[in-house]
Amino acid sequence: MKKFSEFRIGDSFYSTCSISDKELEEYLNFSRVKNAFLDERKKGEQKIVSGRAILSRMEGEFTRLSQIYGNHIVFVGTDGDPEWSNRNTRFLKTLFTDQVLKLKFTVSQKDDIDEEFGKIGIDYEGTNQDGEIIVLSKRNIYRIKKEPPK
Repeated sequence: MKKFSEFRIGDSFYSTCSISDKELEEYLNFSRVKNAFLDERKKGEQKIVSGRAILSRMEGEFTRLSQIYGNHIVFVGTDGDPEWSNRNTRFLKTLFTDQVLKLKFTVSQKDDIDEEFGKIGIDYEGTNQDGEIIVLSKRNIYRIKKEPPK
């Protein structure tokens, strides 16, 4: 686990995951997302993974990284990217269930809040097994305790 003082802008961390049909169904049931497009699929075909499910998985994978896990860290929002009219997420390709999603998390911002807490901005990038970018999400903001619990 890295301490706040050890994070540097430009640091990148990596993970790989996939979302199964069962995981997608559990997410859609929990979130109560209703989208006719997501329901239009034939039995036995891979399902389209909703953007919110992708972001949710990416957030979960970020908090499980060995560099992050164990810190007192809380997602506090997104500031958006000025180059994108202050939007923060773009979905560029479709992800289907059971496809590999390669994740890259890059520290893009680091600020002191007070003596006890700091703030880091993390850019997410998700690519498929062919290296095609599926999703980009910039300036995901986390409040992090400067000294993690012992």
